[in-house]
Amino acid sequence: MFILLPLIYLSGNAYLYWKMLQAVSGVPLWVKVCISIIFWVVAFSMFVSIGLKDAGVPQVVLKILFHVGSVWMAFLLYSVLLLILTDFVRLLVPAIGPGLKYVLPVVVILLVYGYVNYRNPVINNVDIVLDKEFDGEVTAVAISDIHLGLGTGPKALKRYVDMINAQNPDVIFIVGDLIDNSIRPLLSAPFDEILNQLNVPIYMVPGNHEYISGIGDSEVYLESRTSIKLLKDEIIELPSGIQVIGRDDRSNKDRQSLDTLLSRTDISRPIIVLDHQPYNLAEIDASGVDLQISGHTHNGQLWPLNLLVNEMYEQGHGYRKWSHTHIYVSSGLSLWGPPFRIGTKSDLAVLKLSGR
Repeated sequence: MFILLPLIYLSGNAYLYWKMLQAVSGVPLWVKVCISIIFWVVAFSMFVSIGLKDAGVPQVVLKILFHVGSVWMAFLLYSVLLLILTDFVRLLVPAIGPGLKYVLPVVVILLVYGYVNYRNPVINNVDIVLDKEFDGEVTAVAISDIHLGLGTGPKALKRYVDMINAQNPDVIFIVGDLIDNSIRPLLSAPFDEILNQLNVPIYMVPGNHEYISGIGDSEVYLESRTSIKLLKDEIIELPSGIQVIGRDDRSNKDRQSLDTLLSRTDISRPIIVLDHQPYNLAEIDASGVDLQISGHTHNGQLWPLNLLVNEMYEQGHGYRKWSHTHIYVSSGLSLWGPPFRIGTKSDLAVLKLSGR
């Protein structure tokens, strides 16, 4: 994948670049050179921002590079798909002419729709009856993949916090990737003040992006600046008697096995597992776990990537009751990279838990 994905990205850019040069074939050479320089700078700007995240570059420069490059990724995806389609149509109807002039307006409309769709997450209300008894009923808000930093800023976080508080939860579960690629943007903006407006217990497990950001730095930030309790292969018990296992992310190859963690619980009482990446769900279902909450997949974020996600994971997103275990996989309250949702929705889950 580390070889294939860069090759696909380079090939897509080369194809679009070739189409662009065809479209401007009549302009002077110096104009083509300027266009070419801008094209390739934009194409790699997001990767440059990530590569320079710890190099002391001003945050405003990194943010501009990140946003320009992330928008370009979605623009590239749909431009290439539609240009391939128009190339095929031209084989049948040669009189149509070059496709770029038809494709660009459609892509712009798609991206505007995708941005509006992204800005309006859905609230998924799920009633879950666990097969074991516990005290009362519990309303849990489950979220994942906010990716705070250059992409998701304080204003977006404030909207999410207001959404969460409006659900009047008893507890909040954050199943990884709260932080994006670096801790630096969080130190220069009031992310912590906004997070501390959440006024109920918050339990979180790390995601792969907490490791990308530096798991040590992420832990220090959460512990020193917020009321979020990070669980890394730890078990806590809610006042209702529900046991919560917070698993470390798969990025840590030495994380404890589920069997080891389960051996420290009372299997006769409800068990919730928080695990960022939704792998081995059939094994979870056979283990005696009552509910697992995961994220990570973003449900592909952009069509047709959601089709690929459904092939890669046993459950790519949403709620499903397996033979025993209830499993909820969040599509992510925010997202990574391109600020668009096309064919998918950002979500916040309100899980109303009751016992037999």
